[in-house]
Amino acid sequence: MLTKVYGSAVFGVDATTITVEVNVDKGIGYHLVGLPDNAIKESNYRIAAALKNNGYKIPGKKITINMAPADMRKEGSAYDLTLAVGILVASGQLEAEEVDKYLIMGELSLDGSLQPIKGALPIAIQAQKEGFKGFILPKENAKEAAVVNKLEIYGVDNIEEVIDFFGEGKNLEPTILDTRAEFYKNLEFPEFDFADVKGQESIKRCMEIAAAGGHNIILIGPPGAGKTMLAKRLPSILPPMTLHEALETTKIHSVVGKVKNMGLMCQRPFRSPHHTISDVALVGGGAYPQPGEISLAHNGVLFLDELPEFQRSVLEVMRQPLEDREVTISRARFTVTYPSSFMLVASMNPSPGGYFNDPDAPVTTSPAEMQRYLGKISGPLLDRIDIHIEVTPVPFEKLSDERKGESSQEIRKRVIAAREVQTKRFTEFDNVHYNAQMSTKQIREFCKLDDASLQLLKSAMERLNLSARAYDRILKVARTIADLEQSGNVTGNHISEAIQYRSLDREGWLG
Repeated sequence: MLTKVYGSAVFGVDATTITVEVNVDKGIGYHLVGLPDNAIKESNYRIAAALKNNGYKIPGKKITINMAPADMRKEGSAYDLTLAVGILVASGQLEAEEVDKYLIMGELSLDGSLQPIKGALPIAIQAQKEGFKGFILPKENAKEAAVVNKLEIYGVDNIEEVIDFFGEGKNLEPTILDTRAEFYKNLEFPEFDFADVKGQESIKRCMEIAAAGGHNIILIGPPGAGKTMLAKRLPSILPPMTLHEALETTKIHSVVGKVKNMGLMCQRPFRSPHHTISDVALVGGGAYPQPGEISLAHNGVLFLDELPEFQRSVLEVMRQPLEDREVTISRARFTVTYPSSFMLVASMNPSPGGYFNDPDAPVTTSPAEMQRYLGKISGPLLDRIDIHIEVTPVPFEKLSDERKGESSQEIRKRVIAAREVQTKRFTEFDNVHYNAQMSTKQIREFCKLDDASLQLLKSAMERLNLSARAYDRILKVARTIADLEQSGNVTGNHISEAIQYRSLDREGWLG
């Protein structure tokens, strides 16, 4: 007897429906075809034990299973439940007339219980698009898949529940999630707040500008100056995610199995990889490509602490994603693209000893050593960072002051107001939402300068020997400063403040 059941494969952040054809015929043998990987080939042992422990069995006949399309590589253990149900129906142990109306996924334990799967959200989105009635999956993934409307989501703990649902018509409790209510309910504040930061008013100002325009920023200062503390508080002043951004972000995290019982991700991600990370782990890839840290930071913040300690090759692979806001991973048979629109926040000591031009410092560094240390970061990468700012240690008077600083909530209000200005400005452009995303053409249109401002910028360019890319960065930052002041035009004051935020271009840093 031949039967068809349906599963799904995830490539990139999208899913493709897989038709599992099971044929039980005279003879002996178990043949699994359609480019399955080792995890799927081993499934027959898990399926046999799970069925036996629940009063069923794999029939002693010739079983042929084809996973179509047969030329597409399938991977992972999530097809266990799909194959098991297919075998039961094809062998006549289970009568299930409506099995083809449901998409079925789940990894089986030997006792028949189900383990969570990866990619439940993109699978549910594709199932809804293709008109499936429902999606049966492990209970741990049900909340994640229930983000999708107009699709019945059934979270189950054991294969026996699935058998009873199809064979005896026992009702399963669908998982229902009001996506919008869940989203707005969970827009609470992160645990870190700028009110806890003593002093550092100029750095807070830089952080506000970076958040308002989505600019990349690098913090340079000695150990203990507060670079990491400031970076961790940046997400608290970023505008709340839109529902579309939350869905995009949840989709990526679903692919790597980091969502499970969370449902919809409502907080902007903050990723802080260690400096020993490889280039594949950072941008994504592998034999079966997976999203890297830059994609997991999509719509959020990627924090690289101690930037010069990262391998140079690791940093260089970020250059193209920083410009294009997506990363494409190519293999011989297929290509996947992951979104990677993130804010880069980097921090570094100014020299190997951690101190620069400080006569009272415990460790001194020669200019040659310092140049060698800073030389680990390429000029093209620094050009892609809009704001460079020096962080100085906080004096004792500020540290001992009991008064609270300005809260993240107050700063966030100004950031949201500036972002609203930018949203109106870029209404006609599909892929531009804030100033940092402007192309050269848009910069010329929205950052027009009067003669005095132009002369000021010209002299700064000549004195600091800035590149054309750095010129664009200054104009973008100046536009953001003007937006924070609700100013329609970019003036000389805005330009002069933006020029201050190019510390690494000044003499004494990189020569």
